[in-house]
Amino acid sequence: MSLPLPPVLVVDDEKNMRRSLQTMLGDEGYAVEAAESAEEALQLLAGGDFFMVITDARLGGMTGYEFLRKIKNQWPEMPSLMITAFATPKLAVEAIKAGALDYLAKPFEPEELFHAVARCADLHRLLRDNAALRSQAGEIIGLDQIVGESPKMRDLRQLIRTVAVTDARVLVLGESGTGKELVAGALHSLSQRRNRHYVRINCAAIPETLLESELFGHERGAFTGALKQKLGRVEEADGGTIFLDEIADMGKPLQAKLLRFLEDGSFTRVGGTEELRVNVRLIAATNRDIAQAIAAGDFREDLYHRLNVVQFNLPPLRDRGDDVLLLAGHFLKVFRTKMNKNVTAFTPAAQQKLLAQRWPGNVRELRNVVERALILETGREIQPADLPDFAVETRLQKAPSAAAPDESLDDALGRQEREIIQTALEQNNFSLTRTAERLKLTRHALRYRMQRLNMKVEGDGAPAGAAD
Repeated sequence: MSLPLPPVLVVDDEKNMRRSLQTMLGDEGYAVEAAESAEEALQLLAGGDFFMVITDARLGGMTGYEFLRKIKNQWPEMPSLMITAFATPKLAVEAIKAGALDYLAKPFEPEELFHAVARCADLHRLLRDNAALRSQAGEIIGLDQIVGESPKMRDLRQLIRTVAVTDARVLVLGESGTGKELVAGALHSLSQRRNRHYVRINCAAIPETLLESELFGHERGAFTGALKQKLGRVEEADGGTIFLDEIADMGKPLQAKLLRFLEDGSFTRVGGTEELRVNVRLIAATNRDIAQAIAAGDFREDLYHRLNVVQFNLPPLRDRGDDVLLLAGHFLKVFRTKMNKNVTAFTPAAQQKLLAQRWPGNVRELRNVVERALILETGREIQPADLPDFAVETRLQKAPSAAAPDESLDDALGRQEREIIQTALEQNNFSLTRTAERLKLTRHALRYRMQRLNMKVEGDGAPAGAAD
């Protein structure tokens, strides 16, 4: 279905004429609201959504011509139609100058009215589609924005290429800050739906009592404060893609309605009885352990299976190796342009500090760290001192001394050893001699361990001015 039109606003001080116009337009499938004066109509326009105005030329109080001029001033894209029993070429010109798109003389044939209203409807749809395309122009996400050369990231980009061209539903799993929204955006941008709407909803950011209305819309009077009909985001996304982020935070009653929607695209607005249907592709994401949420009874297992046609598992930054440096370089280019700064690189010691961090906040945390470093640095290279000490971040690590579920004992011990050496290096100004003394090792043994752990050593890792 295409997005339904908002109502027509009919303004006439003759009750019979208002009713006649409401009946004729209603029979043609248009929603209609009416006002008996321009003053009342201006109040309705200020608080509601209409796709056009039909007004008589002669009204009690403000005239139709004055009314049209106010519409043209306050709502310049609102198409309007003037009707009058006193038709002259001069008045027709005056109506067009006042802002009317068309002019009808009484008595008129219903076909004349329907033709004029259809023109206004086409103009409204054109303006709406142009606004949607303009809003999407800055949202195009390409694969080049998914930075990384680790095997997992290469596989991820290939899977995006494969899945994007289909209409398959997708479930994106990953810790907070790993780039789930980038994946969803890339899937839409590479799909056959890329010229249609891409709608995003964060289920955790909207109160549960309002989320259903946001998703499926509501009818006028459906609840306190529902002063007018509101279209749902699924209607806005018709023909395109809707991305539901943090879907595991959605309440169970709404999960049931979403499950029904996923069956055939049908839904009912809050407070409504009419069954509507749209054609959208749904992408969902969550940072929660979805199996744990299902086991705890917080998430429906049948909804999980309905969503999980294709699953993306985004790796945490700590498992992506040298991608940390690629991402840091990418963010450096982005922020130095915005800040107009001539910082070109990270020193080897700063790179080593970045590689040693566990990044509990993932790519989002790294982005913030690079932005902070660029603000602080006044030279040409980012130094270790420009980076935070990561004290709070270290405390945020859930189990810093334990192996990750998919991590071998050797990998866990290597990670621990790397972190201990990195901390000692920082505390001793990256002096290998003093660091070796602090760790009760010979200098040769320390160099051997660092080489085995792929850590930069003296000659390519010590910052300028570090004495041994």
